[in-house]
Amino acid sequence: MTVPGEDVKVKDKMLPGFLDTLGTMPYNDGKTYYAPMFYSPCGLFYNAGLLKEKGWEVPKTWDEMWELGEKAKKEGISLFTYPTTGYFDAFTYALLESSGGSDFYNECMTYKDGIWESENATAVFDTIGKLAKYVEPTTVGNANNENFTKNQQLILDNKAIFCPNGTWLPGEMKAAPRADGFEWGFTAVPAISKGQQPSSFTFFEQMWIPSEGTNQDLAKEWIAFMYSDKAAEIFAKSNAIQPITGISEKLTGDNKMFYSVYDNGAVAVMGGFAATNPVEGVSMNDTLFKTVDSIVSGDKTVKDWQASVEEVSDKLRKAMN
Repeated sequence: MTVPGEDVKVKDKMLPGFLDTLGTMPYNDGKTYYAPMFYSPCGLFYNAGLLKEKGWEVPKTWDEMWELGEKAKKEGISLFTYPTTGYFDAFTYALLESSGGSDFYNECMTYKDGIWESENATAVFDTIGKLAKYVEPTTVGNANNENFTKNQQLILDNKAIFCPNGTWLPGEMKAAPRADGFEWGFTAVPAISKGQQPSSFTFFEQMWIPSEGTNQDLAKEWIAFMYSDKAAEIFAKSNAIQPITGISEKLTGDNKMFYSVYDNGAVAVMGGFAATNPVEGVSMNDTLFKTVDSIVSGDKTVKDWQASVEEVSDKLRKAMN
């Protein structure tokens, strides 16, 4: 449809890539079921003021990340924290893309047999396992829905350097106290493979029309309006950024920095796991992401974690057929 009030089609107004993802085509059958809304680059947030003060560079590789971790440790600062393990979804997706590229990433998302035991997947598990040794000690205890802001506060207090999150983080912590000279910094997740670029997963909301809904024609017109410059301007006042062409040029302040991550060489990663028929007692999110707490605490080994993810992937692959 044509965007109401404009002379451009919705499909031509959309940023590239947003319609070619499992986030909009959940059944991987070439059919778009969801209309993408409000996108947010996800990556690593930090206090740029702290790095300037210490003379530390933002790591571009994981080897540089480990070097920074050792420097920070000598000054009583942890390299990493996270709000809850739920935030490892975007983080892990970025690592997968940067380990084996887009084809490998899609094979992970569609449960290819043996994919989680592959060399590229092993590199991802090993990286997170090593990162676990640099996590701020109080993180696991506060990594829940009640206390997650305490973990986010760690980077404002210079007790940890990096925290994975999305562009809503500065708004969540707007009224929180912070160290003198604090300044938001944001970077993509460093690439695992030397042949890949850093990556930033793009989180986005979706709209859809129920098949049994009434007034469907009016609903379609409303969805088309969502991609108009007028609607985007209204949304932007609440920091909700629509995935339409030219949007980054209209942003200012921190948002300009956050949404320019792809202009600075980061690969945009989109779409999560393919939908399957439900399998009782099986959840890829629980097995892949929630287990991170147990890796950090040492209650589970990386090898056992990797094996359990492959086992869940096998069950979900069968549920697709």
